[in-house]
Amino acid sequence: MMKNSYNITLKNINKSYQKGKNTVVVHHDFNLTIKSGEFVALMGPSGLGKSTLLHLMGGLDQPTSGEVIIGTQRIDHLKQSALTQWRAENIGFVFQSHHLLPVLSAQGNVELPLALTSLNKKQRQEHASYALELVGMSERASHFPKELSGGQEQRVAIARAIVSDPHILLCDEPTGNLDRKTANEILALLDQLNRDFGKTIVMVTHDKKAADYASRVINLESYIGEEHNCHMRESR
Repeated sequence: MMKNSYNITLKNINKSYQKGKNTVVVHHDFNLTIKSGEFVALMGPSGLGKSTLLHLMGGLDQPTSGEVIIGTQRIDHLKQSALTQWRAENIGFVFQSHHLLPVLSAQGNVELPLALTSLNKKQRQEHASYALELVGMSERASHFPKELSGGQEQRVAIARAIVSDPHILLCDEPTGNLDRKTANEILALLDQLNRDFGKTIVMVTHDKKAADYASRVINLESYIGEEHNCHMRESR
């Protein structure tokens, strides 16, 4: 499960939105590069736009200005249909809330992203079964979300995220709703996907113990301050 390597580059990112008559600035001339194969934890207080960065990297949101480049592809220039296809092939999302469909079994939930591919039914089933095996959920394939524990649901969510063999996993507080033991199991699984399968992982977390699993920790509060000071020095 490996694809051609590529970096994530956010270049001069500005992101703002209107709230009534006010303009709320989330990011101003923000720059960040994440190398292919890294496991990066984004930390910092609420309100710094950590989740916004994930959404920009995954093409779920667009910058007000600036460039979002994955490998050689500038995704902020893609039309919606092309962006949807690109996202399905290259990005896996893992959220704090599992977002599993209650009417589908674990197997059915994991197969769902493959509906956007050219795989036939048998191939979709085989890919989903392999993904469930990787996360240790083969024996629960026929179970529905209400029959699973929180940790098991998150494992299924991770299987769904990797079933299309994306190079990048974007994780937004993936252990936020889990107890410590279960959280450590999920983090160990993400670590394995990074080390053994070369997945690039970008994880937003408030949990310092979760951040310990990352190869690089970026505290956005200090990172933004350092970047601002760097720009000030360059402009003089």
